[in-house]
Amino acid sequence: MMQDRMAAYKAQKLAAGQSSPSSAAGQPVEMSTLSEKEGLETMTGFLEEAASIQNAINDFSGDISRIGTLNVRALDAIGDSTGPATELDALVAATLQRSTVLKERIRRLQEAVNSNPALRRQEKEMRQNRATFVRQKFVEAVQAYQKVEQEHRARSRTRIERQIRIVKPDATQEQITQAISSGEGSQVFMQALTSNADYAHARSAYNEVQARAQDLRKMEETLAQLAQLFNDMAVLVDQQNETLVAIEDNAQKAEEHAEEGAKQVGISVDIARRLRKKRWICFFIVLIIVIILAVVLAVQFAPKK
Repeated sequence: MMQDRMAAYKAQKLAAGQSSPSSAAGQPVEMSTLSEKEGLETMTGFLEEAASIQNAINDFSGDISRIGTLNVRALDAIGDSTGPATELDALVAATLQRSTVLKERIRRLQEAVNSNPALRRQEKEMRQNRATFVRQKFVEAVQAYQKVEQEHRARSRTRIERQIRIVKPDATQEQITQAISSGEGSQVFMQALTSNADYAHARSAYNEVQARAQDLRKMEETLAQLAQLFNDMAVLVDQQNETLVAIEDNAQKAEEHAEEGAKQVGISVDIARRLRKKRWICFFIVLIIVIILAVVLAVQFAPKK
């Protein structure tokens, strides 16, 4: 039964990697509304894409909540009831694929901020703030997903230990760890299984140990992919920091240029004031000379009595 579940899970993952993204509900995973990079160059296009990504993150968070619910149902499923587990496998595959799409869209959003040197400082800061907000929301959602998987892993380990102790009450922690890691149970556990008086009950416990061990391996794979998402987001943070440093440098240069410009304006005003003062001095000197000449000429050519 569990071999069938694992085969179905792997087939779903393979199909998800080869087909277009789709959610567990049959709805297509929301791709970027802007297929062309040029669409992000305009402020309107950039803000629309940021809003679309935020909506997709909300859907992603909804999937995570649903996974948490299905984790509990799958853990409580009895016997050959594979309905919750099958639904869970499909939803996990779709949710991980959605996370990959979101990561790429957020990367393109940040790239649109970094790679456009024509942006004015105010617009670049506005875009960077929006890209940062979207990235933080996605990181929070991924952290929530990690918490859901970690809690489910802890519950599954507890369930495995309980089932092992049903068959072998004196099992050591080392034997339990070996049973979890191998998915088969240690040799001691197998001997206890064959010698147990209530074989049917013991076999049921053993089957659940196998099932939970396989579930744990899938959980570890999911957690590894989520850890990789965090690494990718860390790269985006580095790019964001470079952008912020560039914005601050440009702002400082602009301030320095403004101060230099104000200084030059002050010098120009001072020069203009001095020139104006000199022009007035020259004017009065010329005026005095004209008056003196006029007096001299008047005396010189005045009629003699």
